[in-house]
Order: sequence, then C-alpha cells, then structure tokens
Amino acid sequence: MRISEFRNAKAEDRFRTAYEQTLTSLWPGPRTTLDIPTTFGVTRVYRTGPETGDPIVLLPGSGGNALMWHRYIDDLAENHPVIAVDTVGEPGASVQTSPIADGRDGAAWLDELLTALELTAAHVVGCSYGGWLAINHQIHHPGRMATLTLVDPAGLADVGRRFYTWLIAGGLASAAPRPFRPRLARLVGNSAILETELMGLVRASMGFRRALPLAYTFSDEELRSLHVPSLFLLGARSALHDSAQVADRIRRLAPSARVEIVPDAGHALPADQPTLVTNRILNTASQKPS
Repeated sequence: MRISEFRNAKAEDRFRTAYEQTLTSLWPGPRTTLDIPTTFGVTRVYRTGPETGDPIVLLPGSGGNALMWHRYIDDLAENHPVIAVDTVGEPGASVQTSPIADGRDGAAWLDELLTALELTAAHVVGCSYGGWLAINHQIHHPGRMATLTLVDPAGLADVGRRFYTWLIAGGLASAAPRPFRPRLARLVGNSAILETELMGLVRASMGFRRALPLAYTFSDEELRSLHVPSLFLLGARSALHDSAQVADRIRRLAPSARVEIVPDAGHALPADQPTLVTNRILNTASQKPS
C-alpha cells in the first residue's frame, strides 16, 4: 500500500513555499503550531483562542488542510479554543509515514491525535471527507467527542458521476483568469473557486500524490451507532449526494441527530454560507452530551 507524498523535491518545495505564504496571508493572528506524532505520521495542528473552554476541532475536506477554515477562526475562537488540523495524507504540513487502509485506520489516526492533545470532550467539525473521518471515529472510538458538526459529509450515499463532473468542472474553472471566475463559479455551482489564495495553494498541490482510502458509504448499522449530539448540514444543491434522500436516511437511522438542508448551497457549503455554518458550529458546540 502507498502513502501520500510529493512526486519529487521540487514539487514539495513549491508547495511548502505557497503554503507558508498562504498561512501568513490568511491567518495573520496569533496561533500555536504543534506537530503531533502518530502511528500514521506527524500531524500538524494550529491552536488558537482561549486556553480554557470546550475545544472545537476542525477537519478539512479532501485535498484541503487547516487553511480552508481561515474565515471561521476569529469567530469560533472568541469563546472556544480552536484546533485546526492538517489531516495526515492530505496536502498540508503533516507528513504521512504509514498507509491508511480504510475508515478504521482513519479513525485510529484521529483517536491518536485527540488523545495526544488530551481532548476528552471535543466539538468536532468535519467537512466532506473530514466528516467521513469524524463519523468513523465516533463508530470505532466513541467517547472523545462531545458533539459533531458534519458539513456536507461524505459516506452517506454512493458517489456518482455527477460529483466527479463537478470536481473536474471546478478544477478547470479555478484555472481561468480571475475576472471570469465569478460567472464560472455560478455556472458550475462551486463558490470555493473564488477563494483566490486557496486556489493558488490547490494548484501548488498538483505535485502531491494523495493515497487515502475512498470514502465508502456507511452501513445502516454504522449510522445507527451514532449517539453523540450531531448536526448534519447538507447543501441543497450538493453534487456529492441527493440531500433530500440523505436527510431521510439520517432521520430514519439516527433520530437523535439534527439534519438541516441549506438552501442556495452546494457541496462547497463552507464557502457558500460561511455565516450560517459558523453559527451552526457554535450552536452545536453549546450542547452538552446527553
């Protein structure tokens, strides 16, 4: 089995330079940088906010890193410690050293990370693939999460051709000259391509070979095992799945979970509705486990 890594030293240097520039530009405020060793590699996390309080842990989507949450940090960190994670195996400052074969391995990595950070009641927020990892953790290692906020998470339905078409269209649109991107973003339904600095970082990551497992669909039994207070935020126009069908499935299998279908939003929900997502994260973090 392979691990995620850069094609060569030149590709890695190009990405590292772009990453540091983007970090400085998008997150100029105070932060503590931690490199946490795990069985699967060293994981980079950034911590900010008050020293005490209920921590919020942010997991990015596939191909992303902690910087995808840059516009959320100040609001979330006003009353909560915030820990933004570069997932091992994704293009970021973490370095993978052992393969992650499946969701169980992904859950083990996340459990090692939360244990090393001494978090026993974390409010975990997972976007897309990060949501899939968070659900896997709750299935295989329950007890460390106080709440879950899942932002258009993967693993709730089989992925079809529509999603891969959306990904390709978004990639092509992001390479267009900047004046054309607003119109293209509306056309392809992906407002994330308007994040100019992040799109530059995405282009710099083209020399990164991602080798993480596909987000397979959770079984009914697995979803029934979710008992932690959870909010599923689904984009009404998500290309990842049929949000209405997914919402029905969650309500049937995990009746204690809350489900919200967000109008005027697609799979790029954090970019489409940042204020709403911020409010929902904070509202969920205010809950206490039953």
